[in-house]
Amino acid sequence: MPEADTLDLPIFPLGTVLFPDGLLPLRIFEQRYLDMTKACIRDDAPFGVCLIRDGKEVGEPAEPFEIGCIARIAEWDMPHLGMFTLLCRGEQRFRIVERWTEPNGLQRARVRRMDAPTEHALPARHARLGELLDRIVQQVGASNFPQPLRTDEAHWVARRLCETLPLDDALKLHVLEGDDIEAALDRLGEYLARNGAL
Repeated sequence: MPEADTLDLPIFPLGTVLFPDGLLPLRIFEQRYLDMTKACIRDDAPFGVCLIRDGKEVGEPAEPFEIGCIARIAEWDMPHLGMFTLLCRGEQRFRIVERWTEPNGLQRARVRRMDAPTEHALPARHARLGELLDRIVQQVGASNFPQPLRTDEAHWVARRLCETLPLDDALKLHVLEGDDIEAALDRLGEYLARNGAL
């Protein structure tokens, strides 16, 4: 009998990081993921998204990092036979406890849900990060962001910047993994300043 805070999920290793409340468009064409998608749509079931540690998105099963995000299909379409286009929404972080590969190459895992971090006001020394995100929201439109907008909340700002800017994957994973939001903001601010974004 699984523990109350664990669940069995199909795992989709990707070259990107999904965050809680984030949106992820996907184009599905490999048979193992077509089968996964059909099952998720039929059962209104989630799947897990993890950043790839080693390997590629297509072909042989890639090795994922242990921490990922539960994804649920919000919208789907089948533009032609053998392909799905999906819009998925991130829900809750998880940590892989045990992982295995099925005969069709689809990975599954027993995962433990991670608690949502305690909300924190964006520290004054990181006000420029909130201002940068405000400008991005104005440029691309508030409808492209999870509602309500919370550009004064530390985790929300860090996650949305990771989603909208071409940041290093290791930095994005650090933001997803870390409950020390001030350390994550420090690292994010240093990266953006070093690359001329602040």
